[in-house]
Amino acid sequence: MRRVSRFAATVAIAATLALTASACGESSTDSNDSNDSGEAKGPGIAFDVGGRDDHSFNEAAAAGADRATEALGLDEAEFQTARSGETNADRVQRLSSLASEGYNPVIGVGYLYDAAITEVAAEFPDTTFGVVDAAPEGDNIYGMVFAEHEVSYLAGVAAALKSESGSVGFIGGVDNPLIQKFEAGFVQGVTETDPDIEIEVDYLYADDDRGFADPARASQKADAMLGRGIDVIYTAAGASGTGSIEQVAGVEGAWAIGVDSDAYLQPGLAEYQDSILTSGVKRVDVAVEDLITSVHNGDAPSGVHEYSLAEDGVALATSGGFIDDIKDELDAATEQIVNGEITVSDTP
Repeated sequence: MRRVSRFAATVAIAATLALTASACGESSTDSNDSNDSGEAKGPGIAFDVGGRDDHSFNEAAAAGADRATEALGLDEAEFQTARSGETNADRVQRLSSLASEGYNPVIGVGYLYDAAITEVAAEFPDTTFGVVDAAPEGDNIYGMVFAEHEVSYLAGVAAALKSESGSVGFIGGVDNPLIQKFEAGFVQGVTETDPDIEIEVDYLYADDDRGFADPARASQKADAMLGRGIDVIYTAAGASGTGSIEQVAGVEGAWAIGVDSDAYLQPGLAEYQDSILTSGVKRVDVAVEDLITSVHNGDAPSGVHEYSLAEDGVALATSGGFIDDIKDELDAATEQIVNGEITVSDTP
C-alpha cells in the first residue's frame, strides 16, 4: 500500500446524473445483494444526512462513484444514508455492514464518519476506507479534505463585485471548524475586494447535524437577511442550502451562491437558475472516483490529501455565465492564491 500526501485531481465540472434518495440502511440498488456477474464488487458509500439528492457533497460523491463503476466495469455502488441525530455506533454499524459484505473501498461522506472510520478500519485491515472532510489515521484509511477557504475567497470576490446594495451574507449549517473555513475565506474575499461592503454571518445551529438537512430554517435565515437589504447570500449548509436558494430566488436582483456541487446544474434547483450566481465547488466526485480507481488497480492510497485550488480540487462554477463579466478579477485572485501572493485564512 502506498502512502501519499498529494493525489492528482482532474478538472471539468460535470453535469450531475438524475439522483435518487435512499433511506438509512437501505440500498439504492438491489443488484449488490449478490455478485453473480463475475465482476469485481463495487464500492460502498455511506452518505451523510441529506442523502444522495442533497444538491451538495453527497450528490458529488455519488456522481464520482457512478463514473468509476461504469468505467471500471464494477457492480453498481451500494449507497446507504444517515439520519439526523445518529450516534457514532450507528455509523460504525453502517460501515461494518458494508465492509463485511465485501464492498471495497468503503467511503464515509462527511466529517461525522471520522471516529467510526478509525474504529471499523482497524477491524477490516484488507479493506480500504475513505472519508470525506476528515483526516483519521490508519494504514488503510484515505482522508479526502478540501481547500474550502480558497474557493470561498473567490466566492467572496464575486459577491463583492456583484452586490448592488453593498451588503452580503453568509449562512453556515453548523458552527464548526469545517464550515468556519467557508466563512473565513468568503469574508476575506469580500473585504479584500471592497472593504466598504457590510457582511452578515449567521449559522443554522451551533452544534447539531440537522444544520445540513433543514432547508426550512435556512429559508428563514435567508429571508431575514434579504429583508435587511442583503442581496448576495453564500450558504454552506448541505441540503439546507436549497431553502436559502429558493428564498433568494423570490427577490428580484438578489443572488445565491451554492456550495459543494454546481447548484446551477442540479435538476432539483432548475427553477431557480436565474438567481444562482455561482457555486464554490468541492471536487468530491473526483476524489471518490480517484480512490475507487486506485483500489481497483491494486494501488490503494492512504494518508490525507487536500484537494486545493492549485490542482482544481476546488473551483468556482461558471454555469449560467453570470460571472463572465468579472472573469479577469477572479482569474487574478485565483493566480494570487495559487502562487502564494494571497494566503487565505481557514479560520474566522
